[in-house]
Amino acid sequence: MVDPTSNHQQLFIKLILLVLVDLVVLGLFNEFWEYVALDSFSIALIAALLLQVLLKLTLILEHRVAAYFNKKTGTLPKVMRFISAWVILFVSKLIILEAINYAFGEHVLFLGPYHGIVAFIVVVITILVAEAILTKIYKSLALT
Repeated sequence: MVDPTSNHQQLFIKLILLVLVDLVVLGLFNEFWEYVALDSFSIALIAALLLQVLLKLTLILEHRVAAYFNKKTGTLPKVMRFISAWVILFVSKLIILEAINYAFGEHVLFLGPYHGIVAFIVVVITILVAEAILTKIYKSLALT
């Protein structure tokens, strides 16, 4: 008989899996794209953990702001919800990039156009797509 897992256990497994996804994506970009440079595996692992935490905090903020505007009726709140979501998601990437720069300095570099912002956004989008694919696979396994 299998013991059911607690919410804390499920959250832990999800966090570990997502950090590992981030680590794989960072590692592959480091190996195959000159615009991403990581000094070591351990730096990449810590950067993946920091990325995951900051991305989740961004999504929490975006959902709270969206909930605020969803409670209101009319066109203006819908427009403001869209604009605020875009601003939060875009500006947060700049803040996350700066946090990584502050935390790791020259040990983690995103190079190329616009001082590495393009490379960083490409990496983040790839991470989010990889997470979405794994989530879809995981959920589809529940149906079988």
